[in-house]
Amino acid sequence: MKGSKIKTEAGLPRYDVYHLNHKEQLLAIFVGCSVMAGIGYLFYQHWIGMILLSVIGVRFTQIRQRTLLERKRSQLTQQFKQTLYSLSSTLGAGRSMENAFREAAQDLRLLYPGTDVDMIRELRILSLRMENGEPVERAMMDFSERAQQDDIANFADVFVTCKRTGGDFIEVVRRTSSVIGEKMDIMQEIEVLVAQKKLEMKAMMAAPFLFLAFLNMTSPDFMTPLYEGVGRVIATAALIVLFIGILLIRKLMDIRV
Repeated sequence: MKGSKIKTEAGLPRYDVYHLNHKEQLLAIFVGCSVMAGIGYLFYQHWIGMILLSVIGVRFTQIRQRTLLERKRSQLTQQFKQTLYSLSSTLGAGRSMENAFREAAQDLRLLYPGTDVDMIRELRILSLRMENGEPVERAMMDFSERAQQDDIANFADVFVTCKRTGGDFIEVVRRTSSVIGEKMDIMQEIEVLVAQKKLEMKAMMAAPFLFLAFLNMTSPDFMTPLYEGVGRVIATAALIVLFIGILLIRKLMDIRV
């Protein structure tokens, strides 16, 4: 990550980690164990296979945690871009930095009515720290350290440099918001282009399990050898290959800009 390293303030939110609350954790465990137990039944039709695979399903909490973290970081980036647009217009109107942060928080409240989103809280924290006499550069760099995002880190670096050298801060905010906006537009275009492929990916991942369930319902006698002797070894090998394939497909479809 770019920029000077500073010690982040204790107790303030971080955006490079996500901790599931009790309800989210229980729901993730339930879903993961249920799905894996169902897969265990399809491939083994034996309670031992169901139990062993359901234990693996506990790891779904990590997948859910990663998914929610990515969503939170994406929302923060979107909110940060909107904040920069607001700061640019407010500072261009001749307002002070403190008032610009307050106006940006008000603008975000209009965009997200009834919700105290992350960026609104961060703007409130920045305003309070400036009111307490803390340099705005330190508060901005602390936010950058907690966010761990390139766009925010780059803006914080330029922000600190402008404050120290007396640069045109309004122009910096305007250009930064433009660059971040273009980057997000490109990402959205890529998401649209790969949306169909992601749907196909999900269908491909589900197809083997659905096909096996269909055969079990329509031709149970035909599937009997799969659940006896060497058949279970073959089923285990097939299941491992399927899981490896799913991991590879997910990795190939994880496109980042």
